[in-house]
Amino acid sequence: MASSGKKKTTMAKLARESRLRERRLEKQARKEARKNAPEPDPESFDLDAIAGAYPATAAGEPALGPRVPPPAGVDGA
Repeated sequence: MASSGKKKTTMAKLARESRLRERRLEKQARKEARKNAPEPDPESFDLDAIAGAYPATAAGEPALGPRVPPPAGVDGA
């Protein structure tokens, strides 16, 4: 039964609510996918493959930059 009264919800509000419903559905789908995904095998975790993704350093150069001491008066903990 259609009402002859004035529409009280704007199209902008309807659009916002629609986008919100879509985002919630997408979030729920991502959550379910994470639940159903197999856990990674710690035995197959290869640090050498990850390290290969970074450029090699020159001979004698440390992999990381030098450690800079904290400014005077700052606790290093």
